[in-house]
Amino acid sequence: MYEPFVPREIFLTKGVGRHKEKLASFEEALRDAKIAKFNLVPVSSIFPPKCKVVSVSKGLEHLHAGQILHCVISRNTSNENRRLISASVGLAIPKDKNTHGYISEHHSFGEADQKAGDYAEDLAAMMLSTTLGIEFDNNTTWNQKEEIWKMSGKIVKSTNITQSAICVDGLWTTVVAAAVFVR
Repeated sequence: MYEPFVPREIFLTKGVGRHKEKLASFEEALRDAKIAKFNLVPVSSIFPPKCKVVSVSKGLEHLHAGQILHCVISRNTSNENRRLISASVGLAIPKDKNTHGYISEHHSFGEADQKAGDYAEDLAAMMLSTTLGIEFDNNTTWNQKEEIWKMSGKIVKSTNITQSAICVDGLWTTVVAAAVFVR
């Protein structure tokens, strides 16, 4: 019988790279995030039911160089001196472990970690809330949304991982943030 691949674990990671070549700056960012030696396949936004968030070191334990890894990845690159860039991945996990959650990616210019991370986290929680039947007006503030989600009791956790950096003259700067599926 065919058994579909549904990841049981996921880890969140981030990195920044700088180099005179654009592609090499991306490679440096992947190295900083500890995922450069894998073949990364971007996927969409579903956090699998019964999946567990683990540390980067635990996630890397059973992986091998060249392995194909599915991930939700955010990436941003620039060579504009003093330009602030960011990449963020948000995660929203439902209280019911048998239900899927959501992962979002966001990349921006001019946003530091806190702002970019809050946006990505808010986006993931919003996507999850709509599948759980939690209603709110799109003009609702972040604090109001968070209170509605907490009161619903349907979303147990939301988080993000974000990397921002200020570009340096003469170099490409790349930032990455990723949710990497394992096992």
